[in-house]
Amino acid sequence: MRMDNNDTKTLTTIERTFEIVELIQELDGARVSQVADELDMPRSTTHNYLGTLCEVGYLVKHGDEYHIGLQFLGLGGHAAARHPGYQLLRTKVNQLAEETNERAQVIAEENGRGVYIYEMTGNNAVQTDVQIGKHVHLHTTSAGKAILAHLPEERLDQIIDYWGLPERTEHTITDEEELKDCLQRIRERGYAFNDEERIQGQRAVGVPVLDEKNDIVTALSVSGPKNRLKGDWFTQEIPDILLGIANEVELNLKFSGRVR
Repeated sequence: MRMDNNDTKTLTTIERTFEIVELIQELDGARVSQVADELDMPRSTTHNYLGTLCEVGYLVKHGDEYHIGLQFLGLGGHAAARHPGYQLLRTKVNQLAEETNERAQVIAEENGRGVYIYEMTGNNAVQTDVQIGKHVHLHTTSAGKAILAHLPEERLDQIIDYWGLPERTEHTITDEEELKDCLQRIRERGYAFNDEERIQGQRAVGVPVLDEKNDIVTALSVSGPKNRLKGDWFTQEIPDILLGIANEVELNLKFSGRVR
């Protein structure tokens, strides 16, 4: 969903097409009847949409179920690769995962939400719902809060007004003033914590990657179970590792001229 679509005319057919695609992704496959019922569409119309999407390769049919097609893979790879410093960020995320033995990831802000553009798992990493392309509310993640902390105040308010501060767990920050106080502390110390705010039992540390004008480019984070991310490892050592790697990325981006 776009945040800046007030002055654009919505083409219903295109909007409906992507509602179908997103629903099939969410359900990990669906039959005609499921799509029709979920989106309140006539089954004949639903069948036509699904058939057309299969013809152009964006859906595939296995038995009675429709699934996301590999045609999206090329688009997703292109979208990620055009992000400033993507190849360098991949290398550094791999390094983070190896050094911490946990899950490391890169999040970028797009249309007011966070998007995972790359992730890598270390030897001890636990399985979560993180996957490349997944969208999350920025206030629920450490990397997302690191991004919010470095956005202009007007942009921050716009995101909060549009998306709100939905609760994911009992630890999620849902009060605007509390969030802004948290963001001020992040700016002061240079990194953000996530203490079970999106997934119960999971903690994370996130840092911003800034350009030479101190504008946000993206954010890096390391996440893991709270029984391992604790004490100095959580509050000092992982932040130090992340800050060092973010500094390397910023210097490389600055002198390679790849920040757009």
